[in-house]
Amino acid sequence: MDDLFGHGPDNDDDDGPVAAGSPGAGTGAKAPRSPLAVRMRPRTLDEVVGQQHLLGQGSPLRQLAAGADAAGPAGPSSLILWGPPGTGKTTLAHVIARGPGRKFVELSAITAGVKDVRRVMDDALTARDLYKTTTVLFLDEIHRFNKAQQDALLPGVENRWVVLVAATTENPSFSVVSPLLSRSLLLTLKPLTDADIEGLLVRAVADPRGLGGKVQLSDEALEHLVRLSGGDARRALTALEAAAGVAFGDADDVERSAGENGSAGEPVTAEPVTVDLRHTERALDVAAVRYDRAGDQHYDVASAFIKSIRGSDVDAALHYLARMLEAGEDPRFVARRIVISAAEDVGMADPSALQTAVAAAQAVQLIGMPEGRIILAEAVVHLATAPKSNAAYMGINKAIADVRAGLGVGIPAHLRDAHYPGSKQLGHGVGYKYAHDAPHAVATQQYPPDDLVGRDYYQPTGNGAERDIAQRLERLRRIVRGK
Repeated sequence: MDDLFGHGPDNDDDDGPVAAGSPGAGTGAKAPRSPLAVRMRPRTLDEVVGQQHLLGQGSPLRQLAAGADAAGPAGPSSLILWGPPGTGKTTLAHVIARGPGRKFVELSAITAGVKDVRRVMDDALTARDLYKTTTVLFLDEIHRFNKAQQDALLPGVENRWVVLVAATTENPSFSVVSPLLSRSLLLTLKPLTDADIEGLLVRAVADPRGLGGKVQLSDEALEHLVRLSGGDARRALTALEAAAGVAFGDADDVERSAGENGSAGEPVTAEPVTVDLRHTERALDVAAVRYDRAGDQHYDVASAFIKSIRGSDVDAALHYLARMLEAGEDPRFVARRIVISAAEDVGMADPSALQTAVAAAQAVQLIGMPEGRIILAEAVVHLATAPKSNAAYMGINKAIADVRAGLGVGIPAHLRDAHYPGSKQLGHGVGYKYAHDAPHAVATQQYPPDDLVGRDYYQPTGNGAERDIAQRLERLRRIVRGK
């Protein structure tokens, strides 16, 4: 069974690094135990999973992948691929390099320096002039290059000695020098969807270059692998390979046990080994989170989360927050629930809670995950430990109930709009008292409709900041109502 994990067919394309992001035909393995992600590397753009917004007919990527002359003299000569890990940046570079008359060179900005860049440029110029060969230079982690190192790329890019394919997980507007950015086409890669990852894993199980149909994946195991991948194809394939290894280890144990019990001479069936949930949990050392983002568990956990905040149990609230995030819940959904809780459950007992919640929601959208978990946790701790009041929430509900019941007929004439000609003759604004002219800027005056005079909607609690609000509100009502 060991041949599943590295003894694929020989192929010239396994010298490059792991390239995930697709379920394609991939390549074989020269050396034993070549990673599954390497063996499943696509060889054409049609095999790439996801990024369909970049792969339409006539797109720059297709032109570059088709060959040296396909893009024409005005075609893009260099690309900057910006996207999260595991979305196919390295894959796309390798596919482009497969075009006719291409030579592929790879550098990592982590280890390469200016001398390495200049050597590549010199070799590329020689290859172009003597052998009519275009050099594709794949530069990973270009954001790690300083200004001088990036400037060394400019002559080769501008004169088209090389086709530069630079990959970065950082915003190029901040991490790539302007001259290089202006000479390259910026393509933004999107995270792979759950459907993309699921298709990738199913293909890898069946493909001869993958696991060759020698395993079958249970629905629960497939869901677990998809959820833990976080949209990263390389991570998904690595996890699948590890889980398959655990499953085959269990199968070997069963065979040895059968041999010890005297049945070793019986023929071994060729049935595929099943990879189920326990294998993925053991392989990844991560328990499957019982959580369905589209079903009851989604609402049950979210409900428990909000009720824990409302009940001031900060530890339980953090547990449910972790449970949602580990299950792959959209952090923006969590942030929205926190904002609602700040207004509904904390309210005016701590007015700063809503500010914290809104700031957290904005920050999560700005920086994303996994760092966003810290911001969400801070907001949860603030809300769970804050004094609680639903007085504002109950107040608006009472007011809405009266409006729906037909109460609140008309508007007092002195409060009506009096800015247009003839309004005075109608009595609009007559007798209105400008509050700022009164002591403490509070005037005795009727504000609600006649049938709602004396109706109290907002009843502040004695919790937190509302203690002071309650005392102030009592004085305000007494002055305004003339009591």
